[in-house]
Amino acid sequence: MQDPSSAIYSAAQAKSSPALTHLDSKGEAQMVDVSAKAVTLREAVAQGEVKMTTETLAAIAAGNSPKGDVLGTARLAGIMAAKQTAQLIPLCHPLPISKVTVDLEADEAIPGYRITATVRIKGETGVEMEALTAVSIAALTLYDMAKALEKSMVIGPIQLLSKTGGKSGDYCSKPSQD
Repeated sequence: MQDPSSAIYSAAQAKSSPALTHLDSKGEAQMVDVSAKAVTLREAVAQGEVKMTTETLAAIAAGNSPKGDVLGTARLAGIMAAKQTAQLIPLCHPLPISKVTVDLEADEAIPGYRITATVRIKGETGVEMEALTAVSIAALTLYDMAKALEKSMVIGPIQLLSKTGGKSGDYCSKPSQD
């Protein structure tokens, strides 16, 4: 079977592959109909890192950034991003999110910050993309707020740690040890 991103990927191949739920019978992108799915409690946890020098880490922890509250601003940006995922990523469903938490933890071993987002909903579809979006935007905001201290910060890896609920069942991964 050809790569689905290939321009010559055919509608017949799309029909024969049940895993490609975002393609219609013509092989065109579509939003999946989740109306027949059961409403269940669903939760997703994603994590990422922002690597920096120990001097930048210390400055952020001490509140010595020229732009102000780096961690508080990044946390709020992550929460807001989770709520806006459907406007940012094509074919994502707009969801009535019940809970979003974004935690930023200093880690001298990185050195940098580990960002963890947890998103919860009672609904027909999962919140993996919302958790990943929250981490991504929190990391970008942390970078933006601290770039006056250091422009060589590195974002990543960002990954899904776990998800619960839904027909596909639970998923759990270990954090990357890069």
